[in-house]
Amino acid sequence: MHAPNYTISLVIPVYNEEECLRGLHRECCAALQSLPYAWEILLVDDGSTDGSLACIKALAAEDPRVHYLSFDRNHGQSAAFAAGFAHAQGEIIVTLDADLQNDPRDIPRLLERYFQGDVDMVVGWRRKRHDTWIRRLASRIANGIRNALTGENVRDTGCSLKVLRADLARRIPMFTGMHRFLPTLMKLLGARVAEMPVGHRPRTTGVSKYGILDRAWVAWWDLWAVRWMQRRFIAYRIHETNLPPQD
Repeated sequence: MHAPNYTISLVIPVYNEEECLRGLHRECCAALQSLPYAWEILLVDDGSTDGSLACIKALAAEDPRVHYLSFDRNHGQSAAFAAGFAHAQGEIIVTLDADLQNDPRDIPRLLERYFQGDVDMVVGWRRKRHDTWIRRLASRIANGIRNALTGENVRDTGCSLKVLRADLARRIPMFTGMHRFLPTLMKLLGARVAEMPVGHRPRTTGVSKYGILDRAWVAWWDLWAVRWMQRRFIAYRIHETNLPPQD
Protein backbone atom coordinates (compact mmCIF):
# COMPACT_ATOMS: atom_id res chain seq x y z
CA MET A 1 0.00 0.00 0.00
CA HIS A 2 1.62 3.23 -1.13
CA ALA A 3 -0.13 6.54 -1.73
CA PRO A 4 2.03 9.31 -0.25
CA ASN A 5 0.15 12.10 -2.05
CA TYR A 6 -3.12 11.43 -0.24
CA THR A 7 -4.24 12.99 3.01
CA ILE A 8 -6.62 11.17 5.36
CA SER A 9 -9.21 12.90 7.55
CA LEU A 10 -10.80 10.93 10.36
CA VAL A 11 -14.23 12.46 10.97
CA ILE A 12 -15.63 11.43 14.36
CA PRO A 13 -18.92 12.74 15.84
CA VAL A 14 -18.81 13.06 19.62
CA TYR A 15 -21.76 13.27 21.98
CA ASN A 16 -21.08 12.80 25.70
CA GLU A 17 -18.11 10.45 25.24
CA GLU A 18 -15.67 12.09 27.67
CA GLU A 19 -14.49 8.77 29.08
CA CYS A 20 -13.60 7.37 25.64
CA LEU A 21 -11.79 10.26 24.00
CA ARG A 22 -8.23 9.82 25.22
CA GLY A 23 -8.32 6.12 24.46
CA LEU A 24 -9.82 6.88 21.05
CA HIS A 25 -7.04 9.34 20.27
CA ARG A 26 -4.36 6.92 21.43
CA GLU A 27 -5.74 4.03 19.37
CA CYS A 28 -6.23 6.13 16.23
CA CYS A 29 -2.67 7.44 16.41
CA ALA A 30 -1.32 3.93 16.89
CA ALA A 31 -3.28 2.66 13.89
CA LEU A 32 -2.26 5.50 11.57
CA GLN A 33 1.31 6.31 12.57
CA SER A 34 2.91 3.80 10.19
CA LEU A 35 0.91 4.91 7.13
CA PRO A 36 2.88 6.69 4.39
CA TYR A 37 0.69 9.79 4.15
CA ALA A 38 -0.41 12.71 6.26
CA TRP A 39 -3.58 12.50 8.34
CA GLU A 40 -5.72 14.48 10.75
CA ILE A 41 -8.35 13.66 13.36
CA LEU A 42 -11.41 15.91 13.15
CA LEU A 43 -13.65 15.61 16.22
CA VAL A 44 -17.14 17.10 15.89
CA ASP A 45 -18.69 17.78 19.29
CA ASP A 46 -22.45 17.51 18.87
CA GLY A 47 -23.48 19.68 21.80
CA SER A 48 -22.11 17.42 24.55
CA THR A 49 -23.25 18.19 28.09
CA ASP A 50 -20.41 16.37 29.85
CA GLY A 51 -16.69 17.19 29.70
CA SER A 52 -16.22 16.01 26.11
CA LEU A 53 -15.51 19.44 24.62
CA ALA A 54 -12.95 20.28 27.29
CA CYS A 55 -11.21 16.96 26.63
CA ILE A 56 -11.28 17.60 22.87
CA LYS A 57 -9.71 21.03 23.35
CA ALA A 58 -6.99 19.51 25.52
CA LEU A 59 -6.23 16.88 22.85
CA ALA A 60 -6.08 19.58 20.17
CA ALA A 61 -3.65 21.60 22.30
CA GLU A 62 -1.43 18.56 22.77
CA ASP A 63 -1.54 17.17 19.22
CA PRO A 64 -1.51 19.48 16.16
CA ARG A 65 -3.10 16.71 14.08
CA VAL A 66 -6.29 16.98 16.15
CA HIS A 67 -8.85 19.56 15.00
CA TYR A 68 -12.37 20.07 16.21
CA LEU A 69 -15.72 21.68 15.60
CA SER A 70 -18.39 22.14 18.24
CA PHE A 71 -22.12 22.76 17.93
CA ASP A 72 -24.09 25.14 20.12
CA ARG A 73 -26.46 22.26 20.95
CA ASN A 74 -27.17 18.68 19.95
CA HIS A 75 -28.08 18.47 16.24
CA GLY A 76 -27.61 14.76 15.57
CA GLN A 77 -25.13 12.51 13.84
CA SER A 78 -26.04 13.51 10.29
CA ALA A 79 -25.32 17.18 11.03
CA ALA A 80 -22.03 16.22 12.69
CA PHE A 81 -20.95 14.19 9.67
CA ALA A 82 -22.02 16.97 7.28
CA ALA A 83 -19.96 19.53 9.18
CA GLY A 84 -17.00 17.17 9.33
CA PHE A 85 -17.19 16.41 5.61
CA ALA A 86 -17.32 20.13 4.79
CA HIS A 87 -14.31 21.03 6.92
CA ALA A 88 -12.09 17.96 6.49
CA GLN A 89 -8.75 18.76 4.86
CA GLY A 90 -8.15 15.31 3.41
CA GLU A 91 -8.90 13.86 0.01
CA ILE A 92 -10.14 10.72 1.74
CA ILE A 93 -12.49 10.67 4.73
CA VAL A 94 -12.64 7.88 7.30
CA THR A 95 -15.66 7.87 9.63
CA LEU A 96 -16.02 6.01 12.91
CA ASP A 97 -17.82 6.27 16.23
CA ALA A 98 -16.25 7.80 19.31
CA ASP A 99 -17.38 5.05 21.69
CA LEU A 100 -14.47 2.67 20.85
CA GLN A 101 -16.75 -0.09 19.57
CA ASN A 102 -15.22 0.43 16.13
CA ASP A 103 -11.61 -0.79 16.13
CA PRO A 104 -9.17 1.79 14.67
CA ARG A 105 -6.81 -1.07 13.79
CA ASP A 106 -9.18 -1.87 10.91
CA ILE A 107 -8.58 1.50 9.25
CA PRO A 108 -5.37 0.54 7.38
CA ARG A 109 -7.11 -2.52 5.89
CA LEU A 110 -10.04 -0.45 4.65
CA LEU A 111 -7.66 2.11 3.19
CA GLU A 112 -5.69 -0.62 1.48
CA ARG A 113 -8.91 -1.80 -0.18
CA TYR A 114 -9.76 1.76 -1.17
CA PHE A 115 -6.34 2.31 -2.73
CA GLN A 116 -6.83 -0.59 -5.07
CA GLY A 117 -8.50 2.07 -7.18
CA ASP A 118 -11.73 0.40 -8.25
CA VAL A 119 -14.01 1.85 -5.52
CA ASP A 120 -14.93 5.24 -4.08
CA MET A 121 -16.21 3.97 -0.73
CA VAL A 122 -15.48 1.05 1.58
CA VAL A 123 -18.13 0.12 4.15
CA GLY A 124 -17.29 -1.78 7.31
CA TRP A 125 -19.35 -4.89 8.02
CA ARG A 126 -19.59 -5.93 11.69
CA ARG A 127 -19.73 -9.64 11.05
CA LYS A 128 -19.59 -10.46 14.80
CA ARG A 129 -21.32 -7.76 16.80
CA HIS A 130 -20.88 -7.26 20.54
CA ASP A 131 -24.28 -5.75 21.24
CA THR A 132 -27.39 -6.96 23.01
CA TRP A 133 -29.47 -9.48 21.09
CA ILE A 134 -32.27 -6.96 20.66
CA ARG A 135 -29.92 -4.47 18.99
CA ARG A 136 -28.53 -7.17 16.72
CA LEU A 137 -32.03 -8.28 15.76
CA ALA A 138 -33.21 -4.69 15.18
CA SER A 139 -30.18 -4.01 13.00
CA ARG A 140 -30.75 -7.13 10.91
CA ILE A 141 -34.41 -6.24 10.34
CA ALA A 142 -33.57 -2.61 9.54
CA ASN A 143 -30.88 -3.60 7.05
CA GLY A 144 -33.25 -6.05 5.38
CA ILE A 145 -36.03 -3.50 4.98
CA ARG A 146 -33.59 -0.83 3.85
CA ASN A 147 -32.06 -3.06 1.20
CA ALA A 148 -35.46 -4.25 -0.03
CA LEU A 149 -36.78 -0.74 -0.57
CA THR A 150 -33.60 0.81 -1.97
CA GLY A 151 -32.45 -2.12 -4.08
CA GLU A 152 -29.18 -2.34 -2.15
CA ASN A 153 -27.27 -5.36 -0.88
CA VAL A 154 -25.14 -3.67 1.81
CA ARG A 155 -25.12 -5.89 4.87
CA ASP A 156 -24.38 -3.32 7.57
CA THR A 157 -25.10 0.31 6.72
CA GLY A 158 -25.24 1.04 10.45
CA CYS A 159 -21.51 0.48 10.90
CA SER A 160 -19.90 3.91 11.23
CA LEU A 161 -16.46 2.67 10.13
CA LYS A 162 -16.31 3.72 6.48
CA VAL A 163 -13.86 5.16 3.94
CA LEU A 164 -15.24 7.74 1.50
CA ARG A 165 -13.90 9.80 -1.38
CA ALA A 166 -14.08 13.29 0.10
CA ASP A 167 -15.21 15.25 -2.94
CA LEU A 168 -18.22 12.95 -3.32
CA ALA A 169 -18.97 12.89 0.42
CA ARG A 170 -19.23 16.69 0.44
CA ARG A 171 -21.96 16.54 -2.20
CA ILE A 172 -24.24 14.21 -0.22
CA PRO A 173 -27.57 15.83 0.75
CA MET A 174 -27.17 15.30 4.50
CA PHE A 175 -30.64 15.88 5.86
CA THR A 176 -31.34 14.67 9.37
CA GLY A 177 -31.03 10.88 9.49
CA MET A 178 -29.20 10.56 6.17
CA HIS A 179 -26.05 9.14 7.81
CA ARG A 180 -27.87 5.78 7.88
CA PHE A 181 -27.93 5.73 4.06
CA LEU A 182 -24.41 6.83 3.15
CA PRO A 183 -23.70 3.93 0.73
CA THR A 184 -26.95 4.57 -1.17
CA LEU A 185 -26.39 8.33 -1.26
CA MET A 186 -22.81 7.85 -2.48
CA LYS A 187 -24.09 5.56 -5.25
CA LEU A 188 -26.53 8.26 -6.35
CA LEU A 189 -23.42 10.36 -7.04
CA GLY A 190 -21.85 7.58 -9.09
CA ALA A 191 -19.68 6.03 -6.39
CA ARG A 192 -18.54 2.42 -6.50
CA VAL A 193 -18.96 0.78 -3.09
CA ALA A 194 -17.29 -2.27 -1.49
CA GLU A 195 -17.77 -3.96 1.89
CA MET A 196 -15.16 -5.44 4.22
CA PRO A 197 -15.52 -7.33 7.51
CA VAL A 198 -14.35 -5.31 10.52
CA GLY A 199 -14.10 -5.90 14.23
CA HIS A 200 -16.69 -4.77 16.74
CA ARG A 201 -16.04 -4.44 20.45
CA PRO A 202 -18.31 -4.32 23.48
CA ARG A 203 -18.86 -0.90 24.98
CA THR A 204 -16.79 -0.56 28.15
CA THR A 205 -17.57 3.03 29.14
CA GLY A 206 -20.59 5.29 28.81
CA VAL A 207 -24.01 4.34 27.47
CA SER A 208 -25.68 4.21 24.08
CA LYS A 209 -27.17 7.56 23.11
CA TYR A 210 -30.28 6.37 21.27
CA GLY A 211 -33.36 4.21 21.80
CA ILE A 212 -34.21 1.42 19.37
CA LEU A 213 -37.93 2.20 18.97
CA ASP A 214 -37.44 5.96 18.59
CA ARG A 215 -34.69 5.49 16.04
CA ALA A 216 -36.68 2.90 14.08
CA TRP A 217 -39.68 5.20 13.70
CA VAL A 218 -37.54 8.10 12.46
CA ALA A 219 -35.48 5.83 10.19
CA TRP A 220 -38.66 4.53 8.54
CA TRP A 221 -39.55 8.02 7.27
CA ASP A 222 -35.92 8.71 6.36
CA LEU A 223 -35.97 5.57 4.26
CA TRP A 224 -38.87 6.84 2.17
CA ALA A 225 -37.07 10.16 1.70
CA VAL A 226 -34.06 8.30 0.31
CA ARG A 227 -36.34 6.19 -1.87
CA TRP A 228 -37.86 9.40 -3.25
CA MET A 229 -34.37 10.75 -4.02
CA GLN A 230 -33.47 7.52 -5.79
CA ARG A 231 -36.52 7.69 -7.99
CA ARG A 232 -36.12 11.36 -8.94
CA PHE A 233 -32.67 11.44 -9.81
CA ILE A 234 -29.48 20.48 7.44
CA ALA A 235 -29.46 22.85 9.33
CA TYR A 236 -26.80 23.29 12.07
CA ARG A 237 -24.74 26.13 13.48
CA ILE A 238 -21.03 25.93 14.19
CA HIS A 239 -20.36 27.30 17.65
CA GLU A 240 -16.59 26.85 17.94
CA THR A 241 -13.76 25.67 15.74
CA ASN A 242 -9.99 25.44 15.90
CA LEU A 243 -9.67 24.57 12.21
CA PRO A 244 -7.12 26.41 10.07
CA PRO A 245 -8.61 28.64 7.35
CA GLN A 246 -9.32 26.88 4.06
CA ASP A 247 -8.03 28.16 0.75
